[in-house]
Amino acid sequence: MATLGAYTKKHKVTVVGSGNWGSAIAKIVAENTKEHPDLFEEEVQMWVFEEEITVPKTSKHYHAGSKFSTQPHKLTKLINHFHDNVKYLPDIALPTNLIANPSLQESVHDSSILIFNLPHQFIGGLCDQMKGHILPYARGISCIKGVSVDSEDVRLFSESIGDKLGIYCGALSGANIANEVAQEKFSETTIAYDPPPMDSRNPTPKATTPQGPTPSSSQLDLTAINEHKDSKGKTSKVKLIVPPSDLAPIDHNIIKTLFHRPYFHVQVVSDVAGVSLGGALKNIVAIATGFVAGLGWGDNAKAAVMRVGLLEMVKFGKMFFSNNVQTKTFTEESAGVADLITSCSGGRNYRCAKMSVERKVSIQEVEKEELNGQMLQGTSTAEEVFHFLKARGKESEFPLLVGTYRILQGEVSVEDLPDLMEGKKK
Repeated sequence: MATLGAYTKKHKVTVVGSGNWGSAIAKIVAENTKEHPDLFEEEVQMWVFEEEITVPKTSKHYHAGSKFSTQPHKLTKLINHFHDNVKYLPDIALPTNLIANPSLQESVHDSSILIFNLPHQFIGGLCDQMKGHILPYARGISCIKGVSVDSEDVRLFSESIGDKLGIYCGALSGANIANEVAQEKFSETTIAYDPPPMDSRNPTPKATTPQGPTPSSSQLDLTAINEHKDSKGKTSKVKLIVPPSDLAPIDHNIIKTLFHRPYFHVQVVSDVAGVSLGGALKNIVAIATGFVAGLGWGDNAKAAVMRVGLLEMVKFGKMFFSNNVQTKTFTEESAGVADLITSCSGGRNYRCAKMSVERKVSIQEVEKEELNGQMLQGTSTAEEVFHFLKARGKESEFPLLVGTYRILQGEVSVEDLPDLMEGKKK
């Protein structure tokens, strides 16, 4: 693991977001900053959207004679008092060095590592509030699953954050159910982080000969470069600021040290697009798997849908992010095949699709009845991906992704899915 060595400053870490997944990730990060004081400041800030709540009677912290139980209090006060997010991750002990903060600007102040974990629709507004309040050389990790798709383009949430704030941002995704992770049940995740060239501390020789360096012995100092490539291999419009030399460079070792736990194993890769696409496209495949499960077609049918779905996920990545996406991200990493298996075994998209077939109602009706106001990601992603493919005349290349959308629209029946997967016209 990385050590501080000659570096005299430590990384300060902030988690932006405090839902169940945000709190679970904040718990992990705070455990690791405490264990590695040579690299990180021990205290971790967690930005919390402030609200007043009363401790539920089901909470282990509820006591009828306590003012903290019988009266409404600000959520940040309750988290910092009980070291427990009593609303979004109840009865999970949070580290005492994790500090809930209702001020977004204060929580990100002087932080060199920013971890984003919030609903994607709030990215733009919160980044606007953060501008001018973060270190110009900060780096980020987005734990927001999925991508933004319209008929014009596919955008990674990590790059939307990076573009807004003028920083580089990687992505975390995997087969990670928040409550299981928080309960320290074993799981894996994938973090995609492709360190910008200017973050390197090692100048690279410009050229060599068989006898050694060229006569000029000149070297290319990567820290002098402020450009980096985006997920499509193009030069990003963001001009990055080089981190100071007295901070340890944020590389794969630092990222793994910050996130890896005995119960939460981390693989760090460089394929940000592949990791992000896996978190989005698997939701469409999960809906298709739920459809065949609802028909009672058994495990063979579910496995067939998952196999074809995985192939189409790889194909989508290679077709539209050809410069960066790696097949093995989908076939070997938690963010690919493992997350697909979890989502197609019991995730919300799978369960709602299954119930819609069993009840003979639309998936939208099930969504309203079962999700308490939350929205399925698979249905909206299926629509977005369909229009993106249609705009390019590529529908026939992705029969499962397109067929699932057509079933959702009522154009074809669930029973047609095997033929649709083979590309037969319906």
